[in-house]
Amino acid sequence: MIGNYSLLFLVFFPMFGAILCYVVGKKNKEIRDLLVLGITVIEFLIFLLLFVSYRTMVSFEWRGFCYAGLYLSMDGFQVLYGLIASFMWMMTAFSAKSYFSHSRNRNRFYFFYLLTLGATIGVFLSGDLFTTFIFFEIMSFASYPWVANSEKEDAMRAAETYLFVAVIGGLVLLLGLFLLYDRIGTLRTDQIIAQSERIAKDPIRYVIGGCMLFGFGAKAGMFPLHIWLPKAHPVAPSPASALLSGILTKSGIFGILVVSSRLLLYDELWGNIVLFLGVITMFLGALLGVFSNDLKRTLALSSMSQIGFILLGIGMQSLLGTHNALAVRGTILHMVNHSLIKLTLFMISGIVVAKLHKLNLNDIRGFGRGKPVLLVSFLIGAVSLMGIPLGGAYVSKTLLHESIVEYIVELEEHGHSAVYYQSIEWIFLVAGGLTIAYMLKLFIAIFIEKNIQDPKVGQREKHYMDKKTTFAIGGSALVILVLGLFPYVTQDKIATMGQGFLFGTPPAHAVHYFAFVNVKGALISITIGVLTYLIVVRGLLMRKNENGEKVYIQAWPEWLDLENLVYRPLLLGVLPYIGGLFARIVSASTDVILHRLDETLFLPMKKPMDGQNKRNRFKEAYYSFINQFEAVGSRLSFNLLMFSIGFAITICFLVFDRL
Repeated sequence: MIGNYSLLFLVFFPMFGAILCYVVGKKNKEIRDLLVLGITVIEFLIFLLLFVSYRTMVSFEWRGFCYAGLYLSMDGFQVLYGLIASFMWMMTAFSAKSYFSHSRNRNRFYFFYLLTLGATIGVFLSGDLFTTFIFFEIMSFASYPWVANSEKEDAMRAAETYLFVAVIGGLVLLLGLFLLYDRIGTLRTDQIIAQSERIAKDPIRYVIGGCMLFGFGAKAGMFPLHIWLPKAHPVAPSPASALLSGILTKSGIFGILVVSSRLLLYDELWGNIVLFLGVITMFLGALLGVFSNDLKRTLALSSMSQIGFILLGIGMQSLLGTHNALAVRGTILHMVNHSLIKLTLFMISGIVVAKLHKLNLNDIRGFGRGKPVLLVSFLIGAVSLMGIPLGGAYVSKTLLHESIVEYIVELEEHGHSAVYYQSIEWIFLVAGGLTIAYMLKLFIAIFIEKNIQDPKVGQREKHYMDKKTTFAIGGSALVILVLGLFPYVTQDKIATMGQGFLFGTPPAHAVHYFAFVNVKGALISITIGVLTYLIVVRGLLMRKNENGEKVYIQAWPEWLDLENLVYRPLLLGVLPYIGGLFARIVSASTDVILHRLDETLFLPMKKPMDGQNKRNRFKEAYYSFINQFEAVGSRLSFNLLMFSIGFAITICFLVFDRL
């Protein structure tokens, strides 16, 4: 083992802490809670020290680990996201004790909570894609118990979906890694660019990139692999939802960034693919968010939409080539802003759930009335997410929008049509407007309207959250506020620190965030958002009940669910039928062959021997084998089904590879 051992400590310290806390928790829950908080605080303080003192990249190599070795590295972007991840874990640790005060399975939750922290840090500090894959899979499996924590039927089904997407994504990602290593001979992120010249003109690079985009995109919540997001968040504990939305999705984005900035750097086709998927993810998440009446589901769909904004930025990086400074900085900053915003908003949703045990807007209307700390914290997060000037995400959305405008101008200067990208610009602004509409819907329902079903919901409470939870929510909101009010001091420095990882350069000129040319885009989105709220939400998505009072309705058709409409029928119906048919054909062929052998080769053995009708030893062995074979026959179809699926995928790839 050579290199900086602090990197190894940052990854495995929380993992060993998970074991310690689990053992201690069996004896003393109070000490366990203090240990969990202490471990997350120590992890954060180390990253804070590294962030403040960062000068140059450091690395650590463990040769022979899992045969291929373990390679960790830390540059500006990696220490930045290690800091964000550790901060989020620390804040949720402060709020978790109060949230779980009346819950079971706490010991199990904290074990996987800390185990996932170590794996997530391992992803962000990985210096090669094999190391990324190891920790990526540990993270996926360790976070599964978060979703299944309550063990209720809806939680188990959501956890099943989450695990299915994670496993399928991981297998496809692994295939991409095999192909990449076979073609260029390395998975080290600092060597991929130089070695990828071997396949610069080979279409296989898009197959490799596509496999890795599928695998990482599944965790990021990219369309059409987003199906786990709106299912997992409503059933998972709110501290887990904050981490699933705010940081685990960014681990998927991290992988996509590595592929885009190493294997397919400045590739126009790749940029358009990622851009297209990003636009669909961005718009669809925002549209579904407007229709949602569930607090945590709306926040989950919002995460899907914001991931779309980030993917759009990644696509623009490739399209703009060496002039991608705005796209690079916008992508980094929107990742950071979204992580912090969802940390705050999901912790606030945890207060609602802990007090009311409900999430439907009709049931929780007015809960925030008379709760100023909750109101101000939610408002700071909402204003930032909506992209309103002086909100943190306004800066990142402005940079992303200006990157689209910059590319449109570049195309027009070279005499090319820019209609397609002009359409994308308007979809960007409309998606921003829809974000404003669903956040207005949440804010007005929770903090302004009165609860018509139970007036007690909106009563003033002095002790609706303890001091630790107040610190966690208020502290997270304060960070968002500082980022929004002082973008030149904070966000510009963050972007400069992280841009080297993506081969970004400083902008050719300073960006004046609050100049009218930049504010204009935000004003368009605000106008669209307010009109959408007034016309669609208040006009179409609310109806009068039998008492003449307006309530929120569920207008989105239940049957229009991608998982239930496409994925489950395909995977549980069509594919098993095809695989079963193939298995039956192979099984029948095997039976015919054995039957013919029985009638020809072994027919003489069936006749009586020496008049005593005794079978010889060889014949006994043969029939014993036949009986065992028939016993296994009931399992043959299943085994052949599994084999045929893998075999078919392999054959399809080999055929495609030879074309």
